[in-house]
Amino acid sequence: MTQPRENRIVARDVHKAFGDNEVLKGVSFTVPRGSATTIIGPSGSGKTTLLRALNALDVPDSGVIKVGGDDGVEIDFSQPVSKDQLRRYRAQSGFVFQSHNLFPHKTMLENVIEGPVIVQKRPKDEAISDALELLGQVGLAEKRDQYPFQLSGGQQQRVGIARALALRPKVVLFDEPTSALDPELVGEVLSVIRDLAVEGWTLVIVTHEIQFARQVSDQVLFTDRGVILEQGPPAEVIGDPKEERTRQFLDRILNPL
Repeated sequence: MTQPRENRIVARDVHKAFGDNEVLKGVSFTVPRGSATTIIGPSGSGKTTLLRALNALDVPDSGVIKVGGDDGVEIDFSQPVSKDQLRRYRAQSGFVFQSHNLFPHKTMLENVIEGPVIVQKRPKDEAISDALELLGQVGLAEKRDQYPFQLSGGQQQRVGIARALALRPKVVLFDEPTSALDPELVGEVLSVIRDLAVEGWTLVIVTHEIQFARQVSDQVLFTDRGVILEQGPPAEVIGDPKEERTRQFLDRILNPL
């Protein structure tokens, strides 16, 4: 009998408001270890805020989130949270932003080793060895000594992925990683993410690329007005949605006028 996989993320009744705007209205879900979860939904539905809550870039107002699995960090956000708790919580995940956020005055290699050396205090030789392997993994080993302005947007985003992986996170979070790219560069970034899913990384991806979500996901979350309206395998949520709102959204995306 196959044993159930350990959950890398468990979120229960997560709320977040900005002033009077309640963006997350009691969100609950799990992400199994070694799985890829995509979050889709209309603009303003809360999907990016949900992703940022998983790294406490946006600290929830209440609810419980555990990130990292059985030996991870759990926080009840309805209680006061210390800086040390947040530091340990954030260390469980790596974050890939919409814009690459690379240090413009540092080479690609220097960008990738910054976190491991400065934040994690790992030996520089070890960090360099890991960084070179990761740059090779994203197809950019030959760019190690170049600066961000010398690379295309797609190449910079792939370095951003290597930088997140260099922290050895238990979960990798992607916030619409192709939204800032020219259309011809989207494929190279999605290919790298697809490879990570095949390799068994635990991924959570906010994306507007519905066909990509269909191909790469083990689980799809459809968010609307601050709640997860529908969740399940892509064959169900994308291929045969139960909710009328999900069907309307997908029809508008997949069958534009």
